[in-house]
Amino acid sequence: MTPRNGEDEVVELCRDLIRIDSVNAGDNAGPGEREAAEYVAGKLAEVGLEPRILESDKGRANVVARVEGADPGRDALLLHGHLDVVPFDAADWTHHPLSGEVADGCVWGRGAVDMKDMDAMILAVVRRRLSEGRRPPRDVVLVFTADEEAGGHYGAQWLADRHPELFEGCTEAVGEVGGFSVTTAKGRLYLIEAAEKGIAWMRLTAKGRAGHGSMLNGDNAVTELAEAVGRIGRHKWPVRLTPTVQAFFEEVFGTEVKAEDAEAAVATLGPLARMIGATLQNTANPTMLQAGYKANVIPQAATAHVDGRFLPGYEDEFFQTVDELLGPNVTREFVYHDVAVETPFKGPLVKAMADALHEEDPGSRVVPYTLSGGTDLKAFSRLGISGYGFAPLRLPEDLDFSGMFHGIDERVPVDSLQFGVRVLDRFLEYC
Repeated sequence: MTPRNGEDEVVELCRDLIRIDSVNAGDNAGPGEREAAEYVAGKLAEVGLEPRILESDKGRANVVARVEGADPGRDALLLHGHLDVVPFDAADWTHHPLSGEVADGCVWGRGAVDMKDMDAMILAVVRRRLSEGRRPPRDVVLVFTADEEAGGHYGAQWLADRHPELFEGCTEAVGEVGGFSVTTAKGRLYLIEAAEKGIAWMRLTAKGRAGHGSMLNGDNAVTELAEAVGRIGRHKWPVRLTPTVQAFFEEVFGTEVKAEDAEAAVATLGPLARMIGATLQNTANPTMLQAGYKANVIPQAATAHVDGRFLPGYEDEFFQTVDELLGPNVTREFVYHDVAVETPFKGPLVKAMADALHEEDPGSRVVPYTLSGGTDLKAFSRLGISGYGFAPLRLPEDLDFSGMFHGIDERVPVDSLQFGVRVLDRFLEYC
């Protein structure tokens, strides 16, 4: 079959992917990504590619395909997206999150922005280009992963560990959470993710002397843990301006911003402040507490979970501070730990992204930013691959895009998807 114009097909592709239940609650008990992987592989096979489906566990499927470029001697580009989505409560939604409903000019559903929209854009662009015989300048490796929403153990991490040969020649990557527009007093900005904070999900444990709740007890595990959690939760982390954050300020404000002025500068950015503010410093947020089994029994142990995020270059400082805040009677262990990454915002790939955006939206500005969360890029960085977040979308000024990630009524405008297809097509021509 000959694909329709990519701008038309992307909506259908996005709706189809949303209708496939690939919810990942992090317990390996969900439906998995197999159905979505088979759908993607089928769409790629229709235009002459030979995609491989690789399962790390039952149903946890990943898709890999290589598009031969005009100059296979050049380093290859990795273009990646994930097929899993986070859970939802359908009762909270205006339209069912697995419906792929088109309403009010948007495609609605879980994954509409995280990140079945980008998966659909990749498919639409690749299908149209190959049906027309248009090869990219260099090899492009397409990867659609499982399990990104739970750390990538069954997806990107597994692929990087078990199948590094699939990424032969790849030196650069493009993935999610970047390339979207934000309208500010400074005009329309397109944020390219050039850095990600590291992740430290920690379990804290305090042990004490069990006993009757009516008696004196100077060795109470709950008290010890609560005090440590309070110290961590209330700690004011110092502002640390990484190269990417400094570059963001210089691009947006036209001048260097000092650390003592950074929070005030961010406060002028409107809705963008929530996203950028979290990248000025390390963070450690208590998220779970567990202790005891009866009101009149002092338990022997108490546990808490903390979501820690550290800036590139500040991991040692982060853990030194956490250990000081814990005190001598509380221990920590990792639930999940992954690296911070940062890529200089310069070079031919950055120019290709900027040129593709500017040709579709003249007068806009392209700026780098740091993601407070994480993506599959962390796993691919272990293979020596540097990368950026670039899923291009021109968005309405009043759309709370960052709130759509893992939120209720997740949706993406149809014209934003079509804009993304045009930009991504140009980018693959320039890359």
